[in-house]
Amino acid sequence: MSVTSTYTVKGMTCGHCASSVTEELVDVEGVTGVDVALDSGAVTVTSTRELSRDEVAAAIREAGYKLV
Repeated sequence: MSVTSTYTVKGMTCGHCASSVTEELVDVEGVTGVDVALDSGAVTVTSTRELSRDEVAAAIREAGYKLV
């Protein structure tokens, strides 16, 4: 089973931002892929299970950004 969800993240402006968010999200259990679109602030997460919004928000907050 693969679950794909897209979130909006506030404050990402550069490649370093995208890398930080990606690094934190791939550490979440079950996450198999992360795609960041800086121009729209969209982060698409693919995982082997349904992720809670709180899990995603915590990872993004750990990277220094905010889930919208």
